[in-house]
Amino acid sequence: MASAFDPQHAGDPGATEHDGAAEVDIVRSDERQRYDLTVGGRRAGVSQFRLEPGTIVFTHTIVRPEFEGMGLGSRLAKFVLDDAVARGERIVPECPFIAAYLRRHPEYEASVDWPAA
Repeated sequence: MASAFDPQHAGDPGATEHDGAAEVDIVRSDERQRYDLTVGGRRAGVSQFRLEPGTIVFTHTIVRPEFEGMGLGSRLAKFVLDDAVARGERIVPECPFIAAYLRRHPEYEASVDWPAA
């Protein structure tokens, strides 16, 4: 299966992936300060952020209950983090889900500024 993030398109606003019969899309909207995750055209989740100079602060991530258990939260987290790294943004994980994902994936550590406790 193709990855939701394609390094050749780093910095593009979104990606499309086919997951069985359903198409999975993740699109970044700086205007709305979020990444939208859709499955088959239905909004399945969102990762909200705020931009600061050179930094993206992840504030809230959610997958709708009817889409839970499909690995979509992890796919969304991987996409948003890969996109931030490709854009050269420092990552600040205020969102507990993104923070937990980062703890399990140390390959992002060089790009993370952990919030003060």
